[in-house]
Amino acid sequence: MRKSITSILPALLAALTLLLTPVMTAQAGLLGPDKLTLKMENEMGRNFDMIIRSQMPMVGDTYITEYVDEIVQRIVKAKRPMPFRVKSAVVANPILNAFAIPGGFIYIFTGLVQEVDTEAQLAGVISHELAHVSQRHVASRIEKQKKIGMLAMAGTLAGLLLGVASGDANTLKASQALMIGSRGAATAAMLNYSQDDEREADHVGMNALVKAGYNPRGMPETFEVMLKNKWFDSGAQMPTYLSTHPGLADRIIYLNDRIKRMPKVFLDRKDDNTRLRKIQALVRSKMSPATTAMAYYNNKKRSEYTAFDYMARGIVLNRLKDRDEAEKAYTKALEMAPKEPIISREVGIFYFKSGNRSKAFQYLHMAAIKNQKDALALFYLARIQEEADQYSRAEANMRKVLELVPEDWEVHKHLGMILGESGDPFGGNLHLAYSALYSSNMRKARYHAQRAGAAAKGEAQEKQLKKLNNAIAARAKFLK
Repeated sequence: MRKSITSILPALLAALTLLLTPVMTAQAGLLGPDKLTLKMENEMGRNFDMIIRSQMPMVGDTYITEYVDEIVQRIVKAKRPMPFRVKSAVVANPILNAFAIPGGFIYIFTGLVQEVDTEAQLAGVISHELAHVSQRHVASRIEKQKKIGMLAMAGTLAGLLLGVASGDANTLKASQALMIGSRGAATAAMLNYSQDDEREADHVGMNALVKAGYNPRGMPETFEVMLKNKWFDSGAQMPTYLSTHPGLADRIIYLNDRIKRMPKVFLDRKDDNTRLRKIQALVRSKMSPATTAMAYYNNKKRSEYTAFDYMARGIVLNRLKDRDEAEKAYTKALEMAPKEPIISREVGIFYFKSGNRSKAFQYLHMAAIKNQKDALALFYLARIQEEADQYSRAEANMRKVLELVPEDWEVHKHLGMILGESGDPFGGNLHLAYSALYSSNMRKARYHAQRAGAAAKGEAQEKQLKKLNNAIAARAKFLK
């Protein structure tokens, strides 16, 4: 669940004040007045990422995250050399948005994934955002503000990042107020992406998009989608992306003019959108408002339904508590694609939540065999094994899940419960502490860390405990 603005702002302000203090000190000392090193930018990015992950709902379905990351890394490869190791994440939010922060962190909203028509369109936004990173646009803004007071700088940057990251109109307005209150509209404008920044990001991003093998039309097409679409819940509001990236209409004209001069072979490129459609079915059915998703599938002709449409319809019907109709939709999906692991997984999850453990195991086991990196299939499989007191198998599978989604609080919670029930008080409390940490419950994290410390034996466990306490201390700088 997305946290309120009042909970996000203190964390951002604390982070930025802590981060900018050594930056400003260095600028005033050995590095001279205009230097913001890559090391500083990396540290800033890591801390921003920590806050963003603690305040915004991240997608843990590896089918979705791996698909998006493959596109990201394909663009990165085309852009090399990059000054940072790029790390991607998918935010569960129906707004058309994406943003990148210093240090090579990029976040793509599920609303954007759902609304694009082609993979090239999604890649177009990603390439534009990565160009902001490679050209270090935020870093240059910080360097230009070196004479601003620390608190004012922290407030302005907090407002900027909150406005970029938010999928909420009220949060965006409050972030703008924070920026103005910190230093005034002129300073806020200095830290927002300028027209020059946007033009450079379009130019550099387009180069990477073409080099990565995508149709260059993908970039302006996505911007056109953003201009045409409204938010799901308010026809009066435009996608957040438009509020943080100025001059979109003029840039579309510029991009299309540039595309006209490109070789025809680039414009004839076609995407294989098969995988995108599968991901979109998962996103729409699980992460859009249930009534909105149901309306989409009710309006679609049944003659046009794919197996994934029936699967998605089943997911939505189950969210709406119509289990009988949901089961019929799942059955139809299985008839059309009996060997598709995503469908097997979703049917297995349905039966798990319906209380039919034997059928759940059958389909989840099938899905996990076909895709050993499917975190959700392994997660529910481990839970069935946990309930059957098969602790060694449950632990093995839950640890596989943890390798795939290392900061998922629910995975740590169930691993902690498995270890505790199997007679390992240290491991149980260790992972319950991580669960509390990643769900931003610092009091509970410290409680289980203390209990893990009381049960720790040997050098290996002491090292694990030290790592946990360091993680708690790092987050404690920004979270209470």
